[in-house]
Amino acid sequence: MTTTTAPGSTRTGQGAERAFLLLRTVFTVAPIAFGLDKFAGLLTGDWEKYLAPWINDLVPGNAHDAMLAVGVVEVVAGLAVAVVPRFGALLVAGWLAGIIVDLVTLGDYYDVALRDFGLLVGALALALLALDRDDATRPRRAPVSRGDRS
Repeated sequence: MTTTTAPGSTRTGQGAERAFLLLRTVFTVAPIAFGLDKFAGLLTGDWEKYLAPWINDLVPGNAHDAMLAVGVVEVVAGLAVAVVPRFGALLVAGWLAGIIVDLVTLGDYYDVALRDFGLLVGALALALLALDRDDATRPRRAPVSRGDRS
């Protein structure tokens, strides 16, 4: 698809495709890496410190058990982005919204909450790019003719 933007110049839509691939890669790898780290503890030895007490009171088990469940959800979300980015990106965005609520109500880690807000916006951008990409590749149906009424 080539569109003219100015005399003598053309755009091919490659920027949107590159942005899509970049965001898809990041939102596949990062959730999977963070999810797996809930089990390995390489990035931080204390994921539980990020869990607000009121959330810990809602989930069964202790904070460590909750973080293991979080790890599973994050791995699934990353895989969903890889397989169905339109859906997976929305799943990641929703998950990030939950993390932001957790961090803000915890009363600490506002810097991490702000960073996660930026990631949420990036996940929404990925969802929009994936939707546009799906629309562009979907075959168009010809309009139904109602016949000649003359």
